[in-house]
Amino acid sequence: MNTDTNHINPFDKLSGSDNLAKPKTILMVLGGIVLAALLIAKMQIAGVGLLMALFFGGIFIYIVFKNPIVGFYTAIGLNFLILGSLRYIKTDLPIGFIIDGLMVLTFLALIFSRFRERVDWSPANQHVTILAAFWLLVFILQIANPEARMIEPWIAGRGLGFYFFFFIILTFMLINTNKRLDIFLYVWGVFSILATLKGMGQVIFGVDSAEQAWLDRGGAVTHILFGKLRVFSFLTDAGQFGANQGYAGVVFIIYGMTKKGITKMFFLTVGILGLYGMMISGTRGAIAVPFAGFMTFFVLRKNIKILSAGVLFIALIFVFFKFTLIANDNAQIRRMRTGFDPNNKSLLVRKANQEILKGYLASRPFGGGIGHAGDKAQRFLPNAFLSHVATDSWYVMIWAEMGVVGLVIHLFILIYVIGMASFKVMFRIRDPITKLKMSALIAGMAGIMVASYGNGVLGQMPTSLLIYASMAIMSNPKIFERKPEEYLPELAEKK
Repeated sequence: MNTDTNHINPFDKLSGSDNLAKPKTILMVLGGIVLAALLIAKMQIAGVGLLMALFFGGIFIYIVFKNPIVGFYTAIGLNFLILGSLRYIKTDLPIGFIIDGLMVLTFLALIFSRFRERVDWSPANQHVTILAAFWLLVFILQIANPEARMIEPWIAGRGLGFYFFFFIILTFMLINTNKRLDIFLYVWGVFSILATLKGMGQVIFGVDSAEQAWLDRGGAVTHILFGKLRVFSFLTDAGQFGANQGYAGVVFIIYGMTKKGITKMFFLTVGILGLYGMMISGTRGAIAVPFAGFMTFFVLRKNIKILSAGVLFIALIFVFFKFTLIANDNAQIRRMRTGFDPNNKSLLVRKANQEILKGYLASRPFGGGIGHAGDKAQRFLPNAFLSHVATDSWYVMIWAEMGVVGLVIHLFILIYVIGMASFKVMFRIRDPITKLKMSALIAGMAGIMVASYGNGVLGQMPTSLLIYASMAIMSNPKIFERKPEEYLPELAEKK
């Protein structure tokens, strides 16, 4: 028997149309048509919507399984939209689980894309992964917290433990080239621009009907102050919008120093619009992001002239807000200025709440349970003590829910990651471009860490996934370094 494929007549091969003529294929097509007809007849418009969702969902799943990185970028995009969309979508479905499903899908795609070979997980074998795994263990053990009354709040707060661990791993496995790192920033940048443009629309044209309904249901208490709107864009609230846009301002302005031409203009545009978005949010605590972020950047540069100029610039901004009344007729600037007043009523209320929590948590080293503190707990435990004590600060929230033990572990992880990344930038990395890229992410994270003392922004979307991804990227900067022959001439020219 001749097995030589060169002697096979190519005209004897079955074409695509011949395959469609097979009985099995015909039955499958007819079955699909019948199922579609039944869905449309039974559910009418909803059936058409379901069919379209299945069709496009199937295409998306196929694309993700072919290119798992698509799942990562999609998560970054949805991260901006998912919670704010609840103002427009009336549903009892747990829409927040979409991010969970997307992470699981991306993990499965990562595994199956290398199904014929063993997946090499070594890129994720980093200190931050071990810390994230330990934090996840602490988070899971909180189920046994004697103060916790229900499992539902723990499930609602799952992102605190699970998102951190799994997104760290996905970032290590997928963001492993400068091109992919840049695309991550481009996706982030596009949604940041859209967020600021939406915020500008709220300032110029006012809120839409869905946003007005949200304000009428209670959002106005914190978002209409002295007759002025605190802009929230399509994010959850003004606090998250302001801090996240300030975050983008720091990261993109510094990252833009590594670019030229049109791409440089894109990054600077994102950064400037980000800072503008921060201003119109009316979130006083958000101003800590550029203050702390740019100061961190100046320190990382290890240049006395740059550091001195940076300190002088920040000092001038501080003096502008603290000791002058310039532009005080502008509502946004006027509100930002109150953030520099140590006797501000809001600040005094926060300190009073912290004193209340201090007494309550003195005998509860593991806190009151995940999801059991602050306004968000009222839908589960409307009469519980912690449900009626505002946490405001991200760190106070961790303290209230996980106790002093959880707070110490959390702070250690954050400080360790940013400290080690800073050490590598200052003393290990030689490539000037990589130094700037990592410095941008470190400075942005430093700003968010400081701002999170006044607002609960660090662990909320969209900031949370951006921070987790940044923590992974800055923990392994060597993979983004260029070859010495590429950057040594640049260093020689500077000398």
